[in-house]
Amino acid sequence: MAATIINLEEGMPRTDAAMMRLKLELATLRRCGVKCVKIIHGYGSTGTGGAIRIAARNYLREQQQESRIRAFCPGEQFGPFETVGRKIIQLMPSFRHDPDWGRQNDGITMVVI
Repeated sequence: MAATIINLEEGMPRTDAAMMRLKLELATLRRCGVKCVKIIHGYGSTGTGGAIRIAARNYLREQQQESRIRAFCPGEQFGPFETVGRKIIQLMPSFRHDPDWGRQNDGITMVVI
């Protein structure tokens, strides 16, 4: 099963608009029964982390604590040599076929709903 992609970079939105889109799309995907999601948030044009990336991961952390998502894995940990990467593969083995598996891509986050 291929991951559904949410591209928060598209259109170069401000952080608040990107977060609104993330919240709406995740809620919709949850209702539709989608289980695996790839969020493209970018790393930030300044090269220091990016506001959308930070806000998205904070939101995902809250969602996981509230049991609205099962797990998420930052792209830089999405590989076979990271504990979080191996855990997300155990939950969703199809993620192993994603082109970013093992590439340490700081601009994405993988989510299991």
